[in-house]
Amino acid sequence: MTTHDPIPARLAALKTTPTTDLKSQWRDLFDSEPPPFNRRYLESRLAYRIQELAYGGLKPETIRRLERLGEELDGGDRTKSRIRADYDRPITGTRLVREWQGVEQLVTVTAEGFEWQGRPYRSLSAIARAITGTRWNGWTFFGLKNRRKRT
Repeated sequence: MTTHDPIPARLAALKTTPTTDLKSQWRDLFDSEPPPFNRRYLESRLAYRIQELAYGGLKPETIRRLERLGEELDGGDRTKSRIRADYDRPITGTRLVREWQGVEQLVTVTAEGFEWQGRPYRSLSAIARAITGTRWNGWTFFGLKNRRKRT
């Protein structure tokens, strides 16, 4: 007797599922609001999440390998990654503006990090999370791009 795996059919159905239903699935599977990205992104992340829940996530050895690769980039030294981040950071006094759900959000770059609504923050991601209630890359949320060339 063979057992039927419903996961491939569920993944295939994502291609024809209305976007509103994809967003509803996102809320169910991630317990958060879907990001405002394109449909293809929603489909791919939902497909991964469905498989992750059905078959399990990354193997521990894969996670360890990814962590080792990350450490090769900065030697495991959080100071080096922070220095790189500071290199790309806008100059002190810069004001970042983003409208979110009809409300203008204003962030000021400070010498120590960032300030939003009179409160200091170390990262733009923390501010984006406070504004939206979901995890965001702060640089993406505020429309900043890394213009530094990789050598």
